Amino acid sequence: MAEHKSVVLVTGGSGLVGMALKEVVEDPANTDNAGQSWVFLRSSDGDLRDAAATRAIFERYRPDYVIHLAAFVGGLFRNMKYKVEFWKHNVAMNENVMTCCHEFKVKKLISCLSTCIFPDRTTYPIDETMIHNGPPHFSNEGYAYAKRMIDVLNRCYAEEYGCNFTSVIPTNIFGKFDNFHLEDSHVIPGLIHKCYLAKVNGTPLVVSGSGKPLRQFIYAKDLAKLILWVLGHYESVDPIILSVDEQDEVSIGELAQMIVDAMQFNGELVFDASKADGQYKKTASNRKLRSLLPDFQFTSIREGLKETVEWFVANYDSARK
Repeated sequence: MAEHKSVVLVTGGSGLVGMALKEVVEDPANTDNAGQSWVFLRSSDGDLRDAAATRAIFERYRPDYVIHLAAFVGGLFRNMKYKVEFWKHNVAMNENVMTCCHEFKVKKLISCLSTCIFPDRTTYPIDETMIHNGPPHFSNEGYAYAKRMIDVLNRCYAEEYGCNFTSVIPTNIFGKFDNFHLEDSHVIPGLIHKCYLAKVNGTPLVVSGSGKPLRQFIYAKDLAKLILWVLGHYESVDPIILSVDEQDEVSIGELAQMIVDAMQFNGELVFDASKADGQYKKTASNRKLRSLLPDFQFTSIREGLKETVEWFVANYDSARK
C-alpha cells in the first residue's frame, strides 16, 4: 500500500506568494517537503467567501495543513476607496477557512497578515506584541481590522477547541507573478510597470507622492522559504513577523531609483507630491524571527528587483496587469 502523503492546501495559490511557494516546494533541491502533497488553489477552484464552496474544497482535498494566503487586496488608493468591501470579503474568507480547518481537524493553519494591521500611532520598531495597541492607519482600516481578527480568532480557536492556528506578518512583499496593475497594485509592481511604459514611450517616470516614506521589502521567494520553516518548526499561536532587518529599510525614492537602474531607464524621474504618501513608516522588528532562525540569508532588494524586472519584461503579455 502506498504511503499516505500529508496534504498541504494553499489558498491564493496562483498569487505572488503562492507561486513563490510552488517554486520553492517543486525545486528538486528541496527534500524537506518531499513527503507532502501540495494543492495550490486558484480563485476558479471556488469562492472562499462562500461557505458551501469552501466546504466543498475541504471535502475534496481533506487537507492536513492549510496555508491561507487568499485575500481581497490592493494598493493605497484602492484601500481608501473600498473599505467596506475590504472588510466584508476578507472577513468572509477568513471565517470560512477557519471554520473548515476546525471541522476537518486540520493539524495546522498558517494565515498571512500584513504590517498595515499595526497601530498608526506607535513607537518603532513595531513588534508582534503591539498589534492591538491602537487603531490602524485610516487609509486601510477595513482591510487592517479584517486581518487583525485572524489573530484574535487564532487564540479563540486554540483556547476553546485546541486548534493549532497561527499567523505570519510579512513586510511589503514583491517578486515574480505579482499584480502589476497601474492603479490597483502595491508600490513595487506598480512602479515596475510604470517604468516599463515610460521606457517604451520615452516619457518621464512619475511616482505618486513625495518619495519620502520608508518601507521594508521582502522578496517573495524568501518569504516562501520562511513560511515553510513556520510550517515545520514554529509552534506558537502568537504571530511572527517575517521581515528583512531594520537596516534594510529603504525610502520610496530610493526604491524608485533602484527600479530605474534595474529597468535601465534613462529618462526623467519625477515625484508628484500632490498625491497621498500613506503611512510615513512601518519599521518592523524581526528580533523574534532572528532569535529562532539567526542564520537566514535574505535576497538583497537590488537582486530581487533585478529578477522581478527581468521576469516582468520577459512575460509582459501574460503578466497580471
